Amino acid sequence: MKTIIQSLVISFVIHLIYIVGTVGVGYIKTRNYKPDIENKWENIETLQNEVSFGMVGSPLFFLFTFIGVALICGLIIISYRKFVG
Repeated sequence: MKTIIQSLVISFVIHLIYIVGTVGVGYIKTRNYKPDIENKWENIETLQNEVSFGMVGSPLFFLFTFIGVALICGLIIISYRKFVG
């Protein structure tokens, strides 16, 4: 039971780092973005009239990755204990 809880906690931490990192990179890119409309005006193909924000995906994707990472972490913990201890 201890191994299951440890693997779930490690999976949660890995997913938390991923989500916080993604939000952090997006925030930094947004803060440092300087539009250059004057030079882009010459090339009409680069101008867009619609901008999409966010991500479209199934919430089950995160559930499956959470379980998958927890299983991998559990296997690593079990094999580590077997070889070291």
